[in-house]
Amino acid sequence: MALLEITHLKKNYRSPDNQIHTVLDVPEFSMQPKEQVGLCGRSGTGKTTFLHLIAGILTANEGQIKLDGQDIQSMRESERDRVRAFQIGYIFQTFNLLQGYTCLENVLLGMSFGPGSDRAYATELLQKVGMEDRLHHYPRQLSTGQQQRIAVARALANRPKLVLADEPTGNLDRQHAMTALQLIREVCKANGAALLLVSHDRHILKSFDHCWDLATINKASKEADQ
Repeated sequence: MALLEITHLKKNYRSPDNQIHTVLDVPEFSMQPKEQVGLCGRSGTGKTTFLHLIAGILTANEGQIKLDGQDIQSMRESERDRVRAFQIGYIFQTFNLLQGYTCLENVLLGMSFGPGSDRAYATELLQKVGMEDRLHHYPRQLSTGQQQRIAVARALANRPKLVLADEPTGNLDRQHAMTALQLIREVCKANGAALLLVSHDRHILKSFDHCWDLATINKASKEADQ
């Protein structure tokens, strides 16, 4: 059974002049357990919206999103929050680390929304991303690349089945971006998590065996280009 199954997914927005605009129109999309998929698309084509729908942060106007057999779209908000906490890890472009918390505390805080804090496992994750000597440092004391490593560890804190990465290398130069991408992929693989990573940079995604251009799966993108 597929880990992620999407069918007839549509997301619309109403403009200030009361016009309805379709941002996403995805007839079908799927991922298998532990699969790693790259998704490319230029700015403004709905990449973040697509991830937010999968994560249950947004709800679609039409269609179905099944994660491990559960229909996310039919759930109440509290149920979607629970699925996101227990089954989905999210790596944001801006990392979203809490500045008043240490590296270890940021990872432990991520755990608090799921099964509960596990200090030993949080420390293990930080070791896996090469930050064992920065456990008690604050984000402001770290480089951009180091902050991203903390964000990767936090995304895996609750042993998710799926990790969503939204332009995770966007704030890094090309050399550091490739290093960070390799780290994300290796840590996801080691933890048995599937990975869906979106980027506007095709060069970053060329290492993926499975890579899609959002325009090929999003009918709304095609219509906008006509």
